[in-house]
Amino acid sequence: MNQPPFHIMPAARAHVPAIHAMVRELADYEKLTHLLSGTALDLEAELFGARPVIEAIVALADGVPTGFALYFHNYSTFLARKGLYLEDLYVKPAFRRRGIGRALLVRLARIAVERGCGRFEWSVLDWNTPAIQFYEGLGATVMPDWRIARVTGEALRSLATRSAPSDM
Repeated sequence: MNQPPFHIMPAARAHVPAIHAMVRELADYEKLTHLLSGTALDLEAELFGARPVIEAIVALADGVPTGFALYFHNYSTFLARKGLYLEDLYVKPAFRRRGIGRALLVRLARIAVERGCGRFEWSVLDWNTPAIQFYEGLGATVMPDWRIARVTGEALRSLATRSAPSDM
């Protein structure tokens, strides 16, 4: 069967609805739909608003978005250099095993190198064995000693209202 070719490009405003739909698919796959509250308009504002904080690339097959990678810069104090952080990578199931995920990661690695980043990193759920094997196959190291610490919602608001010694 002939598979349509694909190409990778920076996301455009017109891609936002498709990217947001894929974010919903990703949340479903990761069993995290209960955490999904952002809208396509929220995503558009963060990508293309007055002060964008994220960037995205998309994979297109016959002009239709089939995958995306959303990323932003972080910083390593140990390296004293910025890094590139991949927030989400997703390829629609019907388009997997065609090299799209690999192409998205290669493009991001090139962006990181072109921008002088000291590292390129992301998180993966510990139960997502296919993703872990895929990433390790590309040369990534899954960091076994690190855990993500997160404060959101009411816990974030509560922490923000606590007094600290420097506030006194």
